[in-house]
Amino acid sequence: MSIARSALLAASRSVWLREQMARRSFARRAVKRFMPGEKVEDALEASAELARFGLGAILTQLGENLTSLGEADAVREHYLGVLDAIGTRGLPAEVSVKPTQLGLDLSAEACLANIDVLAARANAAGSTLWIDMEDSSYVDRTLELYRKLRAKHQRLGVCLQAYLRRTPADLAVLLPLKPAIRLVKGAYAERPEVAFPAKADVDAAYHKLGVDLLTAAAKGGAFVVFGTHDLVLLGRLTTKAAELGVKDGAYEIHMLYGIRAAEQRTLARDGRKVRCLISYGSAWFAWYMRRLAERPANVWFVVRSLLPG
Repeated sequence: MSIARSALLAASRSVWLREQMARRSFARRAVKRFMPGEKVEDALEASAELARFGLGAILTQLGENLTSLGEADAVREHYLGVLDAIGTRGLPAEVSVKPTQLGLDLSAEACLANIDVLAARANAAGSTLWIDMEDSSYVDRTLELYRKLRAKHQRLGVCLQAYLRRTPADLAVLLPLKPAIRLVKGAYAERPEVAFPAKADVDAAYHKLGVDLLTAAAKGGAFVVFGTHDLVLLGRLTTKAAELGVKDGAYEIHMLYGIRAAEQRTLARDGRKVRCLISYGSAWFAWYMRRLAERPANVWFVVRSLLPG
């Protein structure tokens, strides 16, 4: 792991820095590169704009660990409102939730019930609900939630992180469920015995997992989403999809709002099914630092964007 990436991930856990950044107008201007605004209305409007270019969206409210089940109930009601707004506006958008937002740290049963309600509402609207993956300490509990709900809700997806050494075994356990999997590289600070520290190893793991998922998808045994901005990897995997007979619309590519926007539109014009992950909310600091850590060169881009002229 590079020194810059390590420093940014360490900074993401700093309470002092989070409080300082939240009060700085320049920080909010910098964050605008990666999110259209803090309110859900900002995310919905951005979704409508993306739809003009043939792009779908995934909406997620920032914020992770909660302190009461009442807060989790409020998050559930918020997302029910988001799903209703998506339907009312006719947007090609879906929702992704973090289990800790819905009470996982406080009660696995309450979290399961909350996701169950949201998945039912999404499925009734013909939409997929995505369960996001947090750091490695949550993998077992998150996958248990998914396994319990998958049979009940066919349009329910979960995220797997290629940099975790355990992920091939996790995928093998999930494949009999004919899962919907969003494959990402991973953005949390993890110990080297837990996650591959070298980019080359992460890329190799991602490609192998992607091929395994496409092989299953070719037989109707999985729905695969490639959540990456790595155009080289995407090129190799889309070529493999064609070789296996997996049609363009039978898998998706997910990228973040504000990153490779032109490439997202090009992929959509070329017939790929592309969705843009739009985050919103006031709890943006840790998420923002992890975004910078994914590609530390983005720091210079942000600095330049803040300079006059």
